[in-house]
Amino acid sequence: MKKIFIALVAVNLTFFACKEKTKSGPFIDSDIENAVTSPESFKVLELSTKENLKIVPIEHATVVLEWKDLTIYVDPVGGAEAFEGQKAPDLILITDIHGDHLNVETLQALDTEKAKIIMPQAVADKMPDAFVPQIDILNNGDSKERYGIVVEAVPMYNLREEALKFHEKGRGNGYILNLGDQRIYFSGDTEDIPEMRALENIDKAFICMNLPYTMTEESAADAVLDFKPKQVYPYHYRGNPDVSDVSKFKEIVNAGNPDIEVIQLDWYPKDDF
Repeated sequence: MKKIFIALVAVNLTFFACKEKTKSGPFIDSDIENAVTSPESFKVLELSTKENLKIVPIEHATVVLEWKDLTIYVDPVGGAEAFEGQKAPDLILITDIHGDHLNVETLQALDTEKAKIIMPQAVADKMPDAFVPQIDILNNGDSKERYGIVVEAVPMYNLREEALKFHEKGRGNGYILNLGDQRIYFSGDTEDIPEMRALENIDKAFICMNLPYTMTEESAADAVLDFKPKQVYPYHYRGNPDVSDVSKFKEIVNAGNPDIEVIQLDWYPKDDF
């Protein structure tokens, strides 16, 4: 009987410890109304905010946003199976020509019939003719309104001499989505460039950090502390072979400005860590 009692206490303690960990994790904050979490890792699989914005990380650089009655795909890759259960897109944003951002086969497999697809010229040059009527070409500095959403194309490129071959200035786009009074920034593949540091009034920033292709955790954090978004979502943080230390990034940001919330989503659902 004593052994049974001890076992029950242990189960209860484990339950409450898990519950508390979910409640107090780095992704739960005053701006989030509902979050679906993984019981194994306690990372957010999707969340809904008070601005009627739902954020669903798919993998690496790929994300689905739902805002009001509109659905937005950013850099859709992974085949149709990666988007199982998601609504068909109204708007698609593609940042660059690399395979973790542009995958024509995925676009062909998805229901994109009603979608407008925003991309830079370098991406448009790789698209099949069938998509041409749907394409809006935006290059750095351009903007376009679709479905009441103003999309701004901003630069993304490398600064380090050894990385210039990966992302040259002017080829790819980062994007700012103006969703009502919310400004959502997707960095694409970039380093801590002056154009990022000069951004203003960003509510949510999706920031990459992977070597050798983009930037270090320290560079990413330094840029974030410069342009001061209200919230930061680290994404695109696995390179070859290194995995960026998102905890280090969070520590640097919060040490420099505790008012900036760093929110960890599950960008690598197929991995155990």
